[in-house]
Amino acid sequence: MAISVFDLFKVGIGPSSSHTVGPMRAAYLFGSRLHDTDLLPRVVSVRCELFGSLGATGHGHGSVPAVVLGLTGRQPHLVDPVEAQPVVAAVREARGIALAGKHRIAFSVDRDVVLHRTRRLAFHSNGMVFTARDTAGDVVERRAYYSVGGGFVLDESETGDEAERSSTQVSSESVIREDTTPVPYPFASGDELVALARTHGLRISDVVLANESAWRPETETRAGLLHLWSVMRECVERGTTTSGVLPGGLRVRRRAAELRGHLEAEGAGATDMDRVTLDALAVNEENAAGGRVVTAPTNGAAGIVPAVLHHASRTVPGFDDDAVARFLLTAAAIGQLFKRNASISGAEVGCQGEVGSACSMAAGAFAELLGGTPEQVENAAEIGIEHNLGLTCDPVGGLVQIPCIERNAVASVKAITAARMAVRGDGVHHVSLDKAIRTMRATGADMKVKYKETARGGLALTVVEC
Repeated sequence: MAISVFDLFKVGIGPSSSHTVGPMRAAYLFGSRLHDTDLLPRVVSVRCELFGSLGATGHGHGSVPAVVLGLTGRQPHLVDPVEAQPVVAAVREARGIALAGKHRIAFSVDRDVVLHRTRRLAFHSNGMVFTARDTAGDVVERRAYYSVGGGFVLDESETGDEAERSSTQVSSESVIREDTTPVPYPFASGDELVALARTHGLRISDVVLANESAWRPETETRAGLLHLWSVMRECVERGTTTSGVLPGGLRVRRRAAELRGHLEAEGAGATDMDRVTLDALAVNEENAAGGRVVTAPTNGAAGIVPAVLHHASRTVPGFDDDAVARFLLTAAAIGQLFKRNASISGAEVGCQGEVGSACSMAAGAFAELLGGTPEQVENAAEIGIEHNLGLTCDPVGGLVQIPCIERNAVASVKAITAARMAVRGDGVHHVSLDKAIRTMRATGADMKVKYKETARGGLALTVVEC
């Protein structure tokens, strides 16, 4: 079973990969299923129910408009963020929707998208059930989907019998859509990855690039990686030139544009770490505003990999397109380990699965560009996650704003520090990346549900109380 770099890094819109990108993909898949099975003409109504974390914080995370957009046949990587709100407004006003973009039915956004704030499905906290009915009120199709983090979506056929699963389970990340494509260098752990690289005299990025060639020519992989980099650069540019207040009711002021002005005025007096902070803030302000970002590996943690990659572009001698590819390939190798062996879902393991994973990915990737050995890359990744263990997901107001935006900036600096520490060592260290990932998973299992993207604990509660 293999995971591609383009499974981990996907273009989408904010504010959340699990709560926006995932529901949009699920709704799109449901509509496509109706069309592909010739059931679409029979449908006169569709109802979507959101459970668990989706139900609890769906309004703040844009889950409702995401479902509407998906049902109209729009996909996260293609939808125009500028177009999104007018489309949803038109559906709301007309009280009707073109299902799958083809079949017009009556539809009320407020009635037909239901958020269950205290109920959850057994398999995963981010569960959805779509039901289509005919003129007699009979069920034409009913399907459960699960948004398991980073925009990954599973349907009920991929999860087995949900009734057999514990409601406290945190292993759905390992039940990813199986891809049986044989790859030349399969690995399921950090130890295996390092051993492969060492045995064959390869860098971590070389291992992943060779594996990607099982799906497509190398030229296409490199072109796809450079496209991701272009989206990241555009996101930073928009974020550093757009001011105002973020949507959602908290009235959080966008700071990146003002900070950019200060740094440009300071000139040589500004450090590059100031710029790293700026880039991370810019991306996550764009994400919070519903803009276009790259899940890396999630929207809530989307600012870390781009900020560190921008830092590398300014500080690594000879930085070029190949360096971009190597950075993203190495980051993907580390992200695969989190996806396979733990979780990148804040609703499952808290923010350690999002910001912690992204910090680890960026740290390992930057270590490779600094000339680190496979052992040093693994060490950097371990440092990145070790010092994010236990990080809770407690978004104030259910919005991906406080503490998410600043948290990305802090983790970006932490990733750079981890990489520089690692490449100055020999790669030998007491705690392996595999052990740190297992610890993160166990910590997530022990973490109370209120700290897992429900907006019912931590800062989400104390800020409201104050």
